Amino acid sequence: MRFHQYASPKVFYDLAGRLIPWLAAVTAVLFTVGLYQGLFVAPPDYQQGESVRIMFVHVPAAWMSMFIYVVMATAGAIGLTWNMRLADMAATAAAPIGASFTFLALVTGSLWGKPMWGTWWAWDARLTSELILLFLYLGFMALQAAIDDPRRASRAGALLLLVGVVNIPVIHFSVQWWNTLHQPASVSAINKIGAPAIHPSLLVPLLVMALAFTLFFVTVHLVRLRAEILHRERYTSWVTEKVQA
Repeated sequence: MRFHQYASPKVFYDLAGRLIPWLAAVTAVLFTVGLYQGLFVAPPDYQQGESVRIMFVHVPAAWMSMFIYVVMATAGAIGLTWNMRLADMAATAAAPIGASFTFLALVTGSLWGKPMWGTWWAWDARLTSELILLFLYLGFMALQAAIDDPRRASRAGALLLLVGVVNIPVIHFSVQWWNTLHQPASVSAINKIGAPAIHPSLLVPLLVMALAFTLFFVTVHLVRLRAEILHRERYTSWVTEKVQA
């Protein structure tokens, strides 16, 4: 079977059904290892103390909030360019997950910011642009819900995604472009001797959690995408056959 045939909702539905159990199992293992390492093995930070453990949820959630929006914008562009129904469905299915990760990043950021900055919220460039990202997710879902025709809703949503994608580099580079309260990136930073600025005892569980969050998104996205496929293809013969079976 050629690769392009997986763009068929029917073929992709069956493929996703085979992948979900394996992805869910690996995700569970990674979360178990990452949370244990982050909460019980990693040492407290010399400045931030035990509050540094919020990083193992906040940082991956923030990464995923941006990553998922880029995935949605890419799917929207593919849907507009090649009129691919599966791409439109993928963007729709990913939106609530991306909004959830963005909300989680904002909440955990506030919890982390209170002991570090002395306030729950500041109109910092990074925080404000992340809040705008949440509004973009909510706006995308509201726009699609307001339009009855799925094809028109997908096109309108794709245009919003492509316009809003300019916010992603603003979030990423905000700590470099402006003088902000938010600390700069630690994972990609290099110290004076050429090693990562963050200690391996913190870096390893952080990367494990980042991978766990990524696979969690893939797993849940496939589950939601299968549901979206059934909803949009509900009048087709192959869906009728599956329901009857």
